[in-house]
Amino acid sequence: MKKWLFLGGAILSEVTGSLSLKAAIDHPAWYALMALGFAGAFVFLSLVLRAGLPLGVAYGIWGALGVALTAILSALLFGEPLTPIMGAGLLLIIGGVLCIELGRQRAEKARESAMHGQAR
Repeated sequence: MKKWLFLGGAILSEVTGSLSLKAAIDHPAWYALMALGFAGAFVFLSLVLRAGLPLGVAYGIWGALGVALTAILSALLFGEPLTPIMGAGLLLIIGGVLCIELGRQRAEKARESAMHGQAR
């Protein structure tokens, strides 16, 4: 459970950094929050890895949800476009990451079954 909370922190920190970068174009004071957001994202991501989530899964979820949240919030906060085709692309990214996570779970179960079979 802890690894998922850390991953949520990494995603939210990265999205905060990205949105702050956009805001800093007109108001440079936002660069401070941008730096904190990106630094926090990597600290949280390192905690995720230490908690045992595989790098490919952690990075995939971090990237996909970060892209999706940034695109949605950029549309709401900055009036940037979010077209149906862009929405479909975001769903495809999230679907791809879901496939990676489901594949990881299947591989773990297969490895556990193989280890239990050898122990007999």
